[in-house]
Amino acid sequence: MPADEIRGAVHGTAPVPLSVLDLVTVGAGSTASDALRTSVELARLTEARGFHRYWVAEHHSMPGVASSSPAVILANLAAHTDRIRLGSGGVMLPNHAPLVIAEQFGTLEAMAPGRIDLGLGRAPGTDGATAAALRRSDTLNEGADDFPQQLAELTRFLDDDFPDGHPYARIHAIPGPVQGSTPGGVQSAHRPVVWLLGSSGFSARLAGMLGLPFAFAHHFSAQNTIPALDLYRETFRPSEVLTEPYALIGVSALATDDEAEAARQVRATALNMLRLRMGRPGLFPDPEDAARHEFSPMEEEFAASFTRNIVHGTTDEVRAGLDDLQKRTGADELMLTSHAHRGELRLRSYELIADAYGLPAA
Repeated sequence: MPADEIRGAVHGTAPVPLSVLDLVTVGAGSTASDALRTSVELARLTEARGFHRYWVAEHHSMPGVASSSPAVILANLAAHTDRIRLGSGGVMLPNHAPLVIAEQFGTLEAMAPGRIDLGLGRAPGTDGATAAALRRSDTLNEGADDFPQQLAELTRFLDDDFPDGHPYARIHAIPGPVQGSTPGGVQSAHRPVVWLLGSSGFSARLAGMLGLPFAFAHHFSAQNTIPALDLYRETFRPSEVLTEPYALIGVSALATDDEAEAARQVRATALNMLRLRMGRPGLFPDPEDAARHEFSPMEEEFAASFTRNIVHGTTDEVRAGLDDLQKRTGADELMLTSHAHRGELRLRSYELIADAYGLPAA
């Protein structure tokens, strides 16, 4: 597998390749259709500005996040872009049958050859009750514990290489490699690049042992970032995919023309996360609503802790924060996720960051 499908090019003065994680945020007063249109605009903008990849995360039962079906969203983005890599950040594998994911991402690979990443996580991406409804099972821990076996099964479907005698040896994920070995077939054997995602050490260790690229969720598990990356590098074994470790980190970053606007949006982000943690998820709040909210001392402590890990402010402040984070973690790539009530603010944030690093003009 060509290394440049994993390793991106560095543009301008950025310390490492820059990428995008999109949660398809739905703000109060807007619709899912508005959010999905913003995603198309953002994918086209960041492709033009030299960002390496654009990932969509799987979440469920959250009114403010319209990304419950990553494969569907990625198909739409593939139709509106030409070069940027597209992928899941991630698909929560225990929620799905591996064959279904192999078929979905094989279809995406056929739509956008050589551009598809399949990022996989083992968390549910939602609360326990919703996960049980998705899986039609109450044994949620079993799904996470079975993740290595599910991953192995998915990889077999993607490569179409179950051994003779295996119960699935005569089952083929289509589109997929079997079409190239069928009489008259010319289907490419190329398949999506598999990444492992994590917010703790489990997937870091597994990615290292399998020689796969690794993505760490720094944006909501910052205290575990360096230990997880160290574990990934320590356990890494060269593979056909990678000869040396390659790790990206997800970073919450928001650049604005006005420092006060960044502070207002980040305050709303903290309120949004607070409501989620309290089991009351909603649409992304208007900053005016967040300003009126009376935070209790405990809520204020949570908000302060949460916002410390958001790189935000003016262009210069965000660039300095990203440079420092990359230096501290040694991340090979920074995947930026910007949270704001209005889509135009998210678009503007990526424009400002691209300008700060002198990325190619749109």
